[in-house]
Amino acid sequence: MGGQQTKTNYGKSNAETCKQCVDVDSQTLDNCDNTPVTPIGIGGVVVRVPVVLAELTIRFNVFANIKLPEPALDIKNIKKRLKVTQCTLLQPTNILFIKGFVRKNIDYTTKKCSNVAGVCGELHHCTIDVPFECTTPVTFTTPPAPLLTNSSSEFEYFRTSNIPNQHFAEKDALLAGDLSEFNQFMTENFNELPFCELVTGSIYEFDEFIDRQSVNYSELPVEEKLFNRIEEKMVIELTLKILQKRQVSVPGLGQTGDDFC
Repeated sequence: MGGQQTKTNYGKSNAETCKQCVDVDSQTLDNCDNTPVTPIGIGGVVVRVPVVLAELTIRFNVFANIKLPEPALDIKNIKKRLKVTQCTLLQPTNILFIKGFVRKNIDYTTKKCSNVAGVCGELHHCTIDVPFECTTPVTFTTPPAPLLTNSSSEFEYFRTSNIPNQHFAEKDALLAGDLSEFNQFMTENFNELPFCELVTGSIYEFDEFIDRQSVNYSELPVEEKLFNRIEEKMVIELTLKILQKRQVSVPGLGQTGDDFC
């Protein structure tokens, strides 16, 4: 009997726990009607792929002053990477806005001890970003798709209503639009935004060490001096593609381009 009582309580406890733990709320959804839209194309199939609008090489000049965190004896290497953070075609114009930076990893030597016979130090590095931005007009080989603008139109219903008798005859009535409601028809279009892809980047650079001088009360070998300022001149050439996703007709098997003229 004791075992049966324990089993009954165990089953009742599970039922109460499940009732408190699980809560399911469901509903039946109605079907939404749809109307098939035939893609624009002639024969074959229609694909949606990036189309090259233009490919161009942009040249711009950058001047920068760099201050190192400590005196340097020599520059061993400057590793450069070109980074573009913005490449935007301002439609409906043909002006392209470009923004980015050149990341530089500068390896330089420092002075730890020195005399007229030589100098010893350590190899340090410093990573900096040199920003740039410019605009340039674009000559398109394939023009961008025409922009579809949004539109909205308001409409109202006719209404007949009574007017106060103290200023009008009893048979008079107000014939006008209904001001107690607001009705509107709106169309919103979603255009494909042109985007950029980088092809090549070239950097022509001239760096000059500014205010090289000997440290007070220290001896250095002939011609060795310390500096912490670098004056930099760069000419950057950037080749890129401007693309836009478009629907393109692709001939079917056994068809030639003449079938699509």
